[in-house]
Amino acid sequence: MKRREFLLAAAATPFALPHLATAATARHGLVLVTADLASHIVVVDGATGRVRRRIATREAPRAIERVGRANAVVAHTTEGLVSIIDGDNRRVDKVLRGFQHPRYVAVHPRLEFAYVTDSAAGEVAVIDLRRQAVVRRVDVGGAARHVSISASGTRLWTALGSTASHLAVLDTSTPDRPRLLRRVRAPFLAHDVVIAPNLGSVWVTSGDRGRIAIYRLNGAKLIGQIAAAASPQHVAFVAGRAFVASGDDGSVRVHDAASGRLQRTTTVPAGSFNVTAGGGRIATPSLERGSIVILDRAGRVLHERHVAASSHDACWIAA
Repeated sequence: MKRREFLLAAAATPFALPHLATAATARHGLVLVTADLASHIVVVDGATGRVRRRIATREAPRAIERVGRANAVVAHTTEGLVSIIDGDNRRVDKVLRGFQHPRYVAVHPRLEFAYVTDSAAGEVAVIDLRRQAVVRRVDVGGAARHVSISASGTRLWTALGSTASHLAVLDTSTPDRPRLLRRVRAPFLAHDVVIAPNLGSVWVTSGDRGRIAIYRLNGAKLIGQIAAAASPQHVAFVAGRAFVASGDDGSVRVHDAASGRLQRTTTVPAGSFNVTAGGGRIATPSLERGSIVILDRAGRVLHERHVAASSHDACWIAA
């Protein structure tokens, strides 16, 4: 579905309604879900799982990350574009060009900067969100994809491919001038990388086997490995737990974030690869089924909704 067709359809359909906040919605927030094949973002109520509205975008929105309270940055990988979404007004505020294959986004926890991996260029691009412009590009020596930034905003990790032999660690102490500190060789071919908040550890998932490696934040030491479901896996953290999604297995495994001990395994739709935390809950979209599943902090399924033909990524924003 193209942008014009979507706008005409949305005007005539009952789901294109203003968001009506409730106390539960205010507590749990909203989930923004990419509709990769239909050129829009689906706004889902984090409390009820209901679709509240759809935000028209450029073609192929693939990855999304929250900025501040209610805004978001969207990577359109095949189009070479990055969109900045005004979450309060539910619209695209700015489209940035000049990327080759923008993949994923990490947002500085305190300052107005976003870091976008560009796999074809082998770079991490720095976006000044106040100016809505790219202000720097850093060569990381590989096809940068998944990316994560520490709670302090001083370290950024990126996997250099979907099945990567190395990861790059950047110093972001000067947010608009990151510098490459080191490349880390993974004990397997790496896929996702997520920094555990307040634990000083980094979880690196596998692109070729059922394993997860855990590193110190500076990348100098491998702490250990734990078992995982089928690769590739993706990770999100909430309430001292790590939620590890395996789309090929159709599962979310819940681990104690400090020890890595497995606490629970929950069945979700096949193709539920990416996973995101917010509002004290977890959401995982399905690339194959176009569904979104919302889980509570123990890993129990609360809601499952079909929202699009295909949904690659999601993020939480405030209502």
